[in-house]
Amino acid sequence: MSPLAACASLFAAAFAAASLLPAQSEALLLLFIQQGHPVGWLLLAASLGNVLGSVLNWWTGRWIDRFRHRRWFPASPEQLARAERWYARWGHWSLLLSWLPVVGDPLCV
Repeated sequence: MSPLAACASLFAAAFAAASLLPAQSEALLLLFIQQGHPVGWLLLAASLGNVLGSVLNWWTGRWIDRFRHRRWFPASPEQLARAERWYARWGHWSLLLSWLPVVGDPLCV
């Protein structure tokens, strides 16, 4: 695999891992480092993918509330109210759990 393809693959994996999709980019990073790809470019690609995936999460959380009355919206009004109460109680401290699999990304949104 070429270094450009490795960086592109790692970018995509890091973007997916930072978004709501379940993905792990760390293992891919270690694999590409073991294969001798340039570490600096790999770290740049992983960092850029991770930051842009986080921006996607922020944007989703910022704007998805305007769709709360649509039939396809994934949470009921009761679930949203419960989440708002929970966040009002725990606030920023809950974001310390953002690294956890499964529950971490929804906490950020």
